[in-house]
Amino acid sequence: MPLPVSPVLRFLSLFRHSVSHTPTLSFPYLTLLCRSMATDSISPSNTRVGWIGTGVMGRSMCSHLIQAGYSLTIFNRTLSKAQPLLEMGARLAQSPLAVASQSDVVFSIVGYPSDVRSVLLDPTSGALAGLRHGGVLVDMTTSEPSLAAEISAAASAKNCAAIDAPVSGGDRGAKNGALAIFAGGDESVVNRLNPLFSLLGKVNYMGAPGKGQFAKLANQITIASTMVGLVEGMVYAHKAGLDVGLFLDAISTGAAGSKSLDLYGNRILKRDFEPGFYVNHFVKDLGICLKECQNMGLALPGLALAQQLYLSLKAHGEGNLGTQALILTLERLNNVSLQSAAAAPS
Repeated sequence: MPLPVSPVLRFLSLFRHSVSHTPTLSFPYLTLLCRSMATDSISPSNTRVGWIGTGVMGRSMCSHLIQAGYSLTIFNRTLSKAQPLLEMGARLAQSPLAVASQSDVVFSIVGYPSDVRSVLLDPTSGALAGLRHGGVLVDMTTSEPSLAAEISAAASAKNCAAIDAPVSGGDRGAKNGALAIFAGGDESVVNRLNPLFSLLGKVNYMGAPGKGQFAKLANQITIASTMVGLVEGMVYAHKAGLDVGLFLDAISTGAAGSKSLDLYGNRILKRDFEPGFYVNHFVKDLGICLKECQNMGLALPGLALAQQLYLSLKAHGEGNLGTQALILTLERLNNVSLQSAAAAPS
């Protein structure tokens, strides 16, 4: 799939005039020229970037692209969440279609599969409807693998490309440009996009369309059970009379150490439940995982338990907290509170 698009489109727009005034221009030369232009590396000088969804994750990810010099056009349903990026120089579009009409590569990171379908595939306002031939959609939402395959097929039918590229690493990974990116789709397109991906984190090619989503779902299954283990260990340590902060420090360099502990252990102790990743979205992810397990005939009891514990948070009106709020469910189950451990040294 040819990338970047802009130089190729500019060349084609001038081609008719050029060939009429240059009858000696050879076909082999034209072929070589087109190939050269189509393989130019993506850079701020030749690639316009669009972004749909500037929430907790998207805002930080966009900032890296702007700081690298890329021209960025953005869309977000809540204008206030886009304002910091506008102050950095991003341009605001009124719809996903308008974003795509001004972009060569369009990223999206929204909430739910229904949102993905709306912002990318809606025939009157979706990004694909506004994307020029040769453009690329990159959906970074955690979504359904079947939807990723559908988007890829729809893009191909329009001589465009679509990559599913969900991410892991939370708000800190987004802020630090250190996300794990799971990419599915045409490998050559993924490779061409690497100058953009490298600003956000490390891209890992997982296979055909939808495989990026499958990889992210497997990631979420792993995280879910890890989080259950973390908060259970903390509740146990508290009930045993240990200093929970010292306990976390002690296990962090042993076999029980984990990225979840590093990211969330101290936040839990400080009762900091601000979302790096929303409980509501994690419940959505785990629900997709369970649906895919049913399709595969897989029994994953740890996943099912974690989903129920997180669903309990949502039932208590805590869906807009971060996933580290899982401690609240375990505290309620055991009629204990780690609140007293919040001031302990860590």
